[in-house]
Amino acid sequence: MLDICLLGTGGMMPMPERFLTAMLARLNGRLLLMDCGEGTQVSMKLLGWGFKNIDIICFTHFHADHISGLPGILLTIGNAGRTEPLTLIGPVGLQYVVEGLKRIAPELPFPLTLIELKEDTPNPIEINEFRISYILADHMVRCYAYRIDVLRKGKFDVQRAKEQKIPKKIWSKLQKEGFAEWEGKQYTGDMVMGAERKGISVAYCTDSRPVDRFISFVKNTDLFICEGMYGEEEKKQKAIEKKHMLFSEAARLAKQAEVSRLWLTHFSPSLQEPEIYLKNAIQIFGHAELGEERKTISLDFIQE
Repeated sequence: MLDICLLGTGGMMPMPERFLTAMLARLNGRLLLMDCGEGTQVSMKLLGWGFKNIDIICFTHFHADHISGLPGILLTIGNAGRTEPLTLIGPVGLQYVVEGLKRIAPELPFPLTLIELKEDTPNPIEINEFRISYILADHMVRCYAYRIDVLRKGKFDVQRAKEQKIPKKIWSKLQKEGFAEWEGKQYTGDMVMGAERKGISVAYCTDSRPVDRFISFVKNTDLFICEGMYGEEEKKQKAIEKKHMLFSEAARLAKQAEVSRLWLTHFSPSLQEPEIYLKNAIQIFGHAELGEERKTISLDFIQE
């Protein structure tokens, strides 16, 4: 089961009732944080999932509302007792930015592993059970959208195992690890495992114009968290100039990509009542919802 929590829904600056956009994913007790603006750890504290098990922090880009909370959260993670390495992922320039921010968090009890994304190396990153994919967005600075996939193995085929006279004592090992050895003979998972089944997938995109490449990237995801900086249709020209999206544009992407549901987020400080404009999204994509502080969902594998 993959738990997703939208820690905040604000863009540009935190508001009294709205934290800056960030998302937390939890899988088998391990945590992945997406973006870390000012005050992210306050919302995390209210959520109660803890800090010690944050293994990965991904940054879409380096505008302050997406990364300025990093020094504080690194110190909090350290105070929670973490000693294992923590991986930071973001655009080229990550090392420079982190070195600057670490000047006010210089002593950490755990090492940092930095992964800088390059447009010409789009291979998924696999950490623990998270498969992290990324694609270039269209913003004022280099920015990425992310996709998290939790893969699901095929079913163990008992009949094939019996036909090949594979000892029952190694069935479990073969199923879990994909390799086993018995009495000098080697066995591999493809001998007994069916085709990979549908897993769980979540896409996260903030600070971008809608671009066609997003459609295939977020295709068929269980949840698409997408920016809706402006709800008003009359602000389209401003959205174009500032490289952001309208509610309707995010909904159109969700419809074209055939996602299961859409959460709108990253609202402009001027958008004080986003619920007024939700209809602009729903009339295009019926499963559109407004993001809310600490809105949470648990996604599970489809029962077969």
